[in-house]
Amino acid sequence: MARKKKQDTAGAAVPAMDENTHIPGAGIVENKFITETLETNYMPYAMSVIMSRAIPEIDGFKPSHRKLLYMMYKMGLLNGGRSKSANIVGATMKLNPHGDAAIYETMVRLTRGNEALLHPYIDSKGNFGKAYSKNMQFAASRYTEAKLDKICTELFADIDKDAVDFVPNYDNTMQEPTLFPVTFPSVLVNSNTGIAVGMASNICSFNLREVCATTIELIKNPEHDCFDTLKGPDFSGGGYLIFEPDKLRDVYNTGRGSLRIRGKCSFDKANNCIDITQIPPTTTCEAIIDKVIENVKAGTLKEISDIRDETDKTGLKITIDLKRGSDADKVIHQLYKRTPLEDAFSCNFNVLIGGTPMTLGVKDLLIEWIAFRTECVKRRTYFELTKAKDRLHLLKGLQRILLDIDKAIKIIRNTEEEDDVVPNLMIGFGIDEVQAEYVAEIKLRHLNREYILKRTEDIEKLEKSIADMEEILANKSRVKKIIIAELKSVAEKYGADRKTEILYETDDADNDTDDDIPDYNVMCFFTREGYFKKITLQSWRMGSTHKLKEGDEIIFGGEVSNACELLFFTDKNQVYKSRVADFDECKASSFGDFAASKLQVDDGESVIYMVPIKEYYGYMMFFFENGKVAKVDISAYETKTNRKKLIKAYSDKSPVAAIRYIDSDKQFVLSTSAGRYLIFNTGAISAKTTKDTQGVAVMTLKKGHKLCKVEDFTEDKFVKPARYRTKTLPSAGALLSAEDQGEQLKLGE
Repeated sequence: MARKKKQDTAGAAVPAMDENTHIPGAGIVENKFITETLETNYMPYAMSVIMSRAIPEIDGFKPSHRKLLYMMYKMGLLNGGRSKSANIVGATMKLNPHGDAAIYETMVRLTRGNEALLHPYIDSKGNFGKAYSKNMQFAASRYTEAKLDKICTELFADIDKDAVDFVPNYDNTMQEPTLFPVTFPSVLVNSNTGIAVGMASNICSFNLREVCATTIELIKNPEHDCFDTLKGPDFSGGGYLIFEPDKLRDVYNTGRGSLRIRGKCSFDKANNCIDITQIPPTTTCEAIIDKVIENVKAGTLKEISDIRDETDKTGLKITIDLKRGSDADKVIHQLYKRTPLEDAFSCNFNVLIGGTPMTLGVKDLLIEWIAFRTECVKRRTYFELTKAKDRLHLLKGLQRILLDIDKAIKIIRNTEEEDDVVPNLMIGFGIDEVQAEYVAEIKLRHLNREYILKRTEDIEKLEKSIADMEEILANKSRVKKIIIAELKSVAEKYGADRKTEILYETDDADNDTDDDIPDYNVMCFFTREGYFKKITLQSWRMGSTHKLKEGDEIIFGGEVSNACELLFFTDKNQVYKSRVADFDECKASSFGDFAASKLQVDDGESVIYMVPIKEYYGYMMFFFENGKVAKVDISAYETKTNRKKLIKAYSDKSPVAAIRYIDSDKQFVLSTSAGRYLIFNTGAISAKTTKDTQGVAVMTLKKGHKLCKVEDFTEDKFVKPARYRTKTLPSAGALLSAEDQGEQLKLGE
């Protein structure tokens, strides 16, 4: 039997299918390479997501943003009153057929009420939710109203002057711009996030004044260092930016990197509570509250008695009640350490440039924007020049009429057919068809000397304006001046003070976490091959026979505290900081932890020396192959911030022959490849606080020789130690005496 007709979701009838109906290809399984399927099915989708959905372009907008804002501009919402959001969403569907929900969510993020952007593009009225809270949801589009914010004037100022290309919309019923001719680098002024297929984009926002100032300096001098004028990102939610110059410069240079953002909180002494009023842009109030509760239950935030969200119309506020007698500073530091109140913002400045995804640093991105804006200014100028020339051409035709108005009237009156009016005027006054058509369309009331004189007064102004525009098109410096003037105007009109403060120094010392680390003594050993062993005293007493790799040897061994810090020096002039507590306990019969893997050192880098530090007291001694010795105060390696790696830990001017830690001055025996020896007292040189100091010349070396060995001095080392001592430095040292040669040989045996 034939099946009954069904109704689809739109109400249209679906043709009945007979049991014998045959669908070509149905049920046939084809064998295809996965690469072919990906190429024909998945790749077009991936390209569509990258090119037309997720990645912003040089004007700072994704297609969904651009379609929405342009439709609002066409609706007259730049200068007019607000319109219902539902009306805006419906109109936008003429350009963006992805559904009203998706369009409205896009609109919400652009509004002033949502507080997601540093400079919102939409002036909103009603509940648009808050970017910093996932529970504060926006109202339905029928309840809210919106219009374009004043800053959008800078987006649409040249939109009707052929400054950018236009393309047909999806059903070819209207035109839409491919880019906005923005008069400022909006790509850096407002944050933008997008996840495409195989790539993503995450651009942080910067202060408008600083961006404009940096762009102006780059226009004047392409070699300008953006670091001098662009202090750092500026987020709509405020907070603190932890100033880490190396990481910030990486972001500026490569467009990639991670920056630490810290929320703002204060201690209310009267109520014994901490008020959080600003949070990082990467988190929400709920995430912070959940993490605090989790830590309270785990016992790591014992001083907190209650937490509640007091956010209202006046703004964000999370209140944390403390137990009586609690140290508020310590609690605040723990909040930064254990909750998203301090979080990392991962930068990925991936932007479509001419249809190609590119990850650019701040400078390269601004240079691309300058090139884009230069093209916009030229196209706008050419459009205005063409209009001015056309206007001048018409006015010059009108000027001819001034010579004899009566003649013009007579020609029109005596012409029998309407189609002959224009040709007769062309013949009578020697003007072309366009000019004659313009004259013929003038109303009878305007055919008087006063009207014509007023119109022709503009001829001289137009000629000057045309000459000026032609000069602009021919002179690059004029275009630069125009862009600079526009940037200054934007900065003056819409610039605001920074919301995110820069924190140059932080109190991240881990002293308060010492209470959480069990303090007991252990045996620690470090081998020449870079293996670290942490052995409990009980385990060490039970078995003290080390298992080592072939050719390896112990270069450090001793009893230390589990709470000690460890400094691991590498052959790449860096030091990695860790704690004994960070390593797992093992037995002497195991190899232990490979320090390079545990510390995640850079590729091709090896750990060559380790020193445990309970207190930063004493000196680091660096003996270099060129005969110089550096004495660095150990306090130079103490950091307030919880940094795991310090660069330039010692000088790279000469290879290091040996590294030693001393708590007080002592004597060493230095030997060279030429067979010379010198007894050196570290008290002979002064300590430096600069880690990468080149040191002081201690031994003079002949060409081809180097300092190759450093040993602790003992009284039985030489028969006559005075032979190897010197009153002045540098010294060449002394060759071994006959007695010492025998002694050295004996010791060697």
